[in-house]
Amino acid sequence: MSHSPAVRRVLAVIPARGGSKGVPAKNLAPVGGVPLVTRAVRECRAARHVTHVVVSTDDAAIAETARQAGAEVVLRPADLAGDTATSEAAVLHALDAHQALHGARVDVVLLVQCTSPFLTREDVDGVAAAVAHGAADTAVTVAPFHGFVWRETAAGAADSAAGLVGTGTGAAEVAAGTAEIAAATAGREAPAAGQAARTARGAHGVNHDKAVRPRRQDRPQDFLETGAAYAMDAAGLREHRHRFFGRTELVRTDPARVLEVDDPHDLARARALAPLLDAGRTGLPTADDIDAVVLDFDGTQTDDRVLIDADGREFVSVHRGDGLGVAALRRGGLRLLILSTEQNPVVAARARKLRIPVLHGVDRKDLALKQWCEEQGIAPERVLYVGNDVNDLPCFALVGWPVAVASAHDAVRGAARAVTTLRGGDGAIREIAGWILGPSLDSLPR
Repeated sequence: MSHSPAVRRVLAVIPARGGSKGVPAKNLAPVGGVPLVTRAVRECRAARHVTHVVVSTDDAAIAETARQAGAEVVLRPADLAGDTATSEAAVLHALDAHQALHGARVDVVLLVQCTSPFLTREDVDGVAAAVAHGAADTAVTVAPFHGFVWRETAAGAADSAAGLVGTGTGAAEVAAGTAEIAAATAGREAPAAGQAARTARGAHGVNHDKAVRPRRQDRPQDFLETGAAYAMDAAGLREHRHRFFGRTELVRTDPARVLEVDDPHDLARARALAPLLDAGRTGLPTADDIDAVVLDFDGTQTDDRVLIDADGREFVSVHRGDGLGVAALRRGGLRLLILSTEQNPVVAARARKLRIPVLHGVDRKDLALKQWCEEQGIAPERVLYVGNDVNDLPCFALVGWPVAVASAHDAVRGAARAVTTLRGGDGAIREIAGWILGPSLDSLPR
């Protein structure tokens, strides 16, 4: 296909319906402290070849989150929001709505799945460029794959799967024919029909002959479709109504980043991987990103241990560097708050020492934080919240910058947008102040 040298209109469509059954509200689930739909929008907006980003949804909360992330929203009708609706149908609907709204023809349309949390802007650019500026009609992200794929071939299941029930052709005959082809390819004699029938009730290799075990370097390179990003010539999609047609180009991606969130186990795995795979990509917060810093106390400003004397008095250990960091943040004009579920004199004493307000003895920290933001006139997305345990997760869901200390619970580190290198009570707050103000703690005017 030929392409004009003029700037091409490339529309990225992110389907994100609200009715997920495997993981309720899946597309809003945070990974690395960021909702899945927001992660996808950000990578699409950062891609050089994408000119417009649309989220197609039937859910008000997803729509609002997408708008906050900078995407245009197309509300899809109920008939395109059910389990049987195809992604292509949602993309075509969004394409029509976008063109009608802007009065401009789209040249290339992308299907980007927000259930691939580790999609990168390079992946998006790869498929977009293949169609917009290359010779491809369609493109798809893939990862190199070297596995041996097997399939069970119980007789009845094989007949049904092959669509052969009632045709007079049985699984044994199909298997026998397959075996003859494989044997001929390998230069061996085909097995007898009886052996083929027994084979049909076992398992067979899908991408290999199980009787031949070539070395990895001697096998042709296979690729696994990642499910993350697809690009299509817009006119071709309208004609074929399918994501693959004409010439398809494979865009290789990093196999380590391939993960699709379909069930709670996938989501847990994504959250565990986020601190590793997001490192160096999401960046750390700066003074331009936040207006307030809210600190948990136990396990965040302390090492989570408590010493109790014979009279029942409690003692904790704090880090002087944290006090230095808090003082610098306060001088820089950032709003500060200590928020703790513990009703303890030591929490209040530490707040007085640091000269910042405190809310402690709070059962619902998320409600208290939301009310505090409203009273202070601060947008929650411009709040950095530091926590260490699962009771901090509701607050993580509210703010724009959820941060976990290095010693935090695994679930908390997985839900964080950034993780410190230092443990709670060992200078983690000073480290965060360095992110915001620079290592010398003096980048904000005093």
